[in-house]
Amino acid sequence: MHAPFHRADEDIGNIVEFGHANIRVPDQQQALLFYMLGLGLTRDPYQRTGVDNAWINVGSSQFHLPVGPAQVLRGVVGLVMPDVDALAARLARVAPRLAGTQFAFSRQGDTVYATCPWGNRIRVHAPDPARFGRLQLGMPYVQIDTALGSATGIARFYRDVLGTQAHTGVDSEGVYARVPAGLGESLLFRETARPLPPYDGHHVQITVADFSGPHQRLLARGLVTEESDQSQYRFQDITDLDSGQVLATLEHEVRSMRHPMYARRLVNRDPLRDGDGFASGYEDMPIRLPERS
Repeated sequence: MHAPFHRADEDIGNIVEFGHANIRVPDQQQALLFYMLGLGLTRDPYQRTGVDNAWINVGSSQFHLPVGPAQVLRGVVGLVMPDVDALAARLARVAPRLAGTQFAFSRQGDTVYATCPWGNRIRVHAPDPARFGRLQLGMPYVQIDTALGSATGIARFYRDVLGTQAHTGVDSEGVYARVPAGLGESLLFRETARPLPPYDGHHVQITVADFSGPHQRLLARGLVTEESDQSQYRFQDITDLDSGQVLATLEHEVRSMRHPMYARRLVNRDPLRDGDGFASGYEDMPIRLPERS
């Protein structure tokens, strides 16, 4: 019997969840002004509620913002938010309070480009079924700038070591390697001729289904940098599998599906329901639209 479905569209690969991007910030108050009042995101009410770290929810992913010397991701964090008009208005309101920092924002059509007080770049898209499926609120990609000629080797590393479905491609911005990471998220390594600043220690967190297989392959190449605990380890160098040359550096916090934080439901408020706009029963912002029947 012929099946009228493209079954490969349902394949996820070994990385089953993109958890967070971790970037140090020198001033938690300025960070909350930008991420919560400006972007309209939600501080996690259950984890890291003190003054030395803040976990900021965005759909099913997070920003982790521990206090310390500023870190700047070498690339762009892509977000999807349902109301870019309201977003632009919020960013305009916080602008005076972030004067004297690197904060900036602009809008081009349905995309808002924002820069945090320390130079991290955020690109916020309106929902787009053609690009992001049913996603209404989330972090569909983290784009990492990488050297010319590195994309093919990076994709191979993720396929052979991490067991992903990574692939390369070319678009209007140039050559890239895309690494699927979860139901709709991805790491996007984009080649650039611009000089890359030194790596400053920012990291991303992923969860994998096959936890021990990648660990054994990383360990054999001397790439494991931290044996965190029973359900977590770390690595940071992405290498050419033939020569061992480092193609990119980005610390990965790798968790198993037995990690207590895996698939934890995150609280996402609707920023339009703040103050006089409050409406009981409508406090939460949906992450995805429901499937059509």
